Amino acid sequence: MSESHPPAGGSPRLDTSVAHNARVWNYWVGGKDNYEVDQRVGEHVAGMFPVIRAVARADRDFLGRAVRFLAAERGVRQFLDIGTGLPTVDNTHEIAQRVAPESRIVYVDNDPIVLVHARTLLTSTPEGVTDYVDADVHDPDAIVRRASGTLDLTRPVAVMMLGILNFVLDTEKARDIVRRVMAAVPAGSFLVLTHPTFDADLGGEGNIAAMEFWNENATPPITARGRADVAAFFEGLDLLEPGLVPCSQWRSGSGAAAVPQFGAVAVKP
Repeated sequence: MSESHPPAGGSPRLDTSVAHNARVWNYWVGGKDNYEVDQRVGEHVAGMFPVIRAVARADRDFLGRAVRFLAAERGVRQFLDIGTGLPTVDNTHEIAQRVAPESRIVYVDNDPIVLVHARTLLTSTPEGVTDYVDADVHDPDAIVRRASGTLDLTRPVAVMMLGILNFVLDTEKARDIVRRVMAAVPAGSFLVLTHPTFDADLGGEGNIAAMEFWNENATPPITARGRADVAAFFEGLDLLEPGLVPCSQWRSGSGAAAVPQFGAVAVKP
């Protein structure tokens, strides 16, 4: 499962009768922006695949480490967060602007409940800017066009795709989305990505049955991918150390347990 999602085509209406990924993920990380149906499905998935709560926490912690690293050590001052999901503690803009108050952040999502909470996201330091774009990951050209109203696309941008491409079921379409977004940003930009896997060496085989249950009982549909397909999203980019690893182990120090969710950061040469 993942923190964010891309509904297909247009902004859907809020439906509280069916479990929804943004709200279930919010439930797993201890948020309050969810309903009984989300809690029920979330508990069932966690019963089938108990590591999912650790995955949710690890994905969120990865976001914090990646944003701090890029802002503090790589001097990134612009972030395009595609599929932001519901706001929780330490969102991208809060972390980046804590390091560099002048940072500019654009959040992208296409979910009605996220839109309701956009006012929470739309906070900023006086020196910086935070904006929200209601757009679908399936339309990367629209995302880039609308984000360019806030971001200077002649300067490096950190493109954040945390748990979003797993909702693009066709792998070639997902790769094309990454290519088109990264083609629109200059050399020195970064791709920050997480993605669930079914790889058994990371304990991901349980994702298969859990996602089958999810796709029958919740929305939107989701898929996991193997290491090779996730690595292919970084084609033409230079992976930073430690490369493509469980997101829990990306620059986290020693002793972190692996989770079946890949994470990596790469730079556009």
